[in-house]
Amino acid sequence: MTMYRRMAFAIVTLIALTISIAAQTETPAPKDPQKARPRTTSTDPKNGDRLEGDDAKRTPADVPAEVDANRQDQMTEEDAFKPYYNNFFNTYRLGPEDVISVEVFNQDRYSRKGIIIPPNGRVSLALIPGGVFVNGKTTTEVAEIIKKKYDEFIIDPEVTVSLDKAMSYRYSVMGDVLQPGVRLMSRRMTVTEALAEAGGVLSTGDRSKVYVLRRTQAGVMDPIQVNVSAIYKGKAADNTYLVPGDQIVVPGNKMKKVREWLGLASVASFARVFGVPVP
Repeated sequence: MTMYRRMAFAIVTLIALTISIAAQTETPAPKDPQKARPRTTSTDPKNGDRLEGDDAKRTPADVPAEVDANRQDQMTEEDAFKPYYNNFFNTYRLGPEDVISVEVFNQDRYSRKGIIIPPNGRVSLALIPGGVFVNGKTTTEVAEIIKKKYDEFIIDPEVTVSLDKAMSYRYSVMGDVLQPGVRLMSRRMTVTEALAEAGGVLSTGDRSKVYVLRRTQAGVMDPIQVNVSAIYKGKAADNTYLVPGDQIVVPGNKMKKVREWLGLASVASFARVFGVPVP
């Protein structure tokens, strides 16, 4: 029996030794790549501020004060211009060739982008027989009409109509300007701004007698006198805004007539010298 006990003790000792060696040589388990890493911070050596990696709202300490001030001025200018243009587009009355987009929230099948308004003023939309008449309406009014139409198919539809391109508002400038013609009114515009778009008034134009022809509801063209000369000198307010279809007329001044007379006199003198008959 003693011999068997010794053999058993030797076997047990050998197994324990093998397990111990295996445990010492076992490689560590790899780290989980999905485990979130701790949030790190750093210290600004100049003023001791602690800047965290995802802190995007704070201004870094190395940005010059002039750059930050310029950034703030740009934001202020943008905010100042927003009401100016929003007032124009919010009150804009749609017409032919305007481009709009209709968006129904979470309903792509009912939304449509880049719609060019045809001359008849009716735009086609899904599940609306005959389309929607939009001429003479604002985008807000059109959105409300579409919302009522889709209320039969969608629970509490959220409809937004945006003006992508303003193409129906036009005005014309005639008379003594550098570039007369018909132009597109893409924003709210005064008479002096429209004259600037036309290249300005020529030296032969009478700035004190500029007038705007505007069609009334009765169909009559009503002239509106605008003393552009007084506006340029700061003696009058530049508050005459154009409406679609306005015609700005810049008449010629006395100097233009004098030049015409001088031109005729030159032709007559040339005819007398060379014996050419004057018509």
